[in-house]
Amino acid sequence: TYPVCFDEKDDFNALNRFPGEMTFQSFLLNRENKVIAIGNPVYNPKVKELYLQRLTNGKMPSSSVAMTDVSVNTANMDFGTFPQSEKQEYKFVLINEGNNLLVIQDVTTSCGCTKVSYSKEPVRPGAPLELTVTYEAEEKGHFNKMITVYCN
Repeated sequence: TYPVCFDEKDDFNALNRFPGEMTFQSFLLNRENKVIAIGNPVYNPKVKELYLQRLTNGKMPSSSVAMTDVSVNTANMDFGTFPQSEKQEYKFVLINEGNNLLVIQDVTTSCGCTKVSYSKEPVRPGAPLELTVTYEAEEKGHFNKMITVYCN
């Protein structure tokens, strides 16, 4: 119900000279087109929460999911050098180290060239969850992509 706009020609940035850092290249406007929040909700769950609160006028649905602890086998993956047409894949493993079910609420990627697949079922304490990350380069060059997992 809310429009999302992409400045493909970078005109808005040319007028406003936004910071070069991706974390500050997203913002929320009010009905008068005034900036009321700045920050990238993909990179910061607190910014995502702020945007949702603003969009729902503070009437966000309450979450009854109990918190748990989680670990990951590695936080970074380097695919090295590979042909542009060759898909790359890596499996990250999350382990529910807490006493409650682990529930993945959302997984976001920093671009469409990165996909993540995983089971949507809650994970029992002590059990693993495998996230399969697939990367397909859209062009030649060096890339740094990010996935963000939102969970309890």
